Amino acid sequence: MKQLLFVGIFLLATSCQFFDTEKITSETFYEQEMKTIDWKCVDQYPAFPNCENETEKAVQKTCFTQALSEHIYGTIAEKELKTAIQLRDTIIMNFSVEKNATLKVTHIAIDSTLQQSFPLLEDWLMKSVEEIHLIAPAYKRGVPVQTRFTLPIVVQTGD
Repeated sequence: MKQLLFVGIFLLATSCQFFDTEKITSETFYEQEMKTIDWKCVDQYPAFPNCENETEKAVQKTCFTQALSEHIYGTIAEKELKTAIQLRDTIIMNFSVEKNATLKVTHIAIDSTLQQSFPLLEDWLMKSVEEIHLIAPAYKRGVPVQTRFTLPIVVQTGD
């Protein structure tokens, strides 16, 4: 009987350690969570009015880039670019979409030949982007985030 009592007391004394949970601080939890987040992609892309009902991420991205491209190409087409020589070049535009859904051009790379032929081209592109109105920024885990995009724009003159 003494042995049974001894085993019972031993089990009671040691069994609590099996029910203890490891407590972590909020800082440790935060650090672990930050390591698991893929910061190179967003959960929802910035949205134009015609893209706001898209729910699939790939479709959101396509809609966003297509709407942006169409707007910029429309601006260039309005200018009816003409030169004495045939030109075909690519302009690289870098954008950021801020947390408040404003679109900003961060850099424009234009070839010198294209720049000489159309000295106002960069201004036209900047004004075109200023006219764009987004209805929502990108979101990561429900929080608005800044995103960056690069858009190549092909400019071609002549036949």
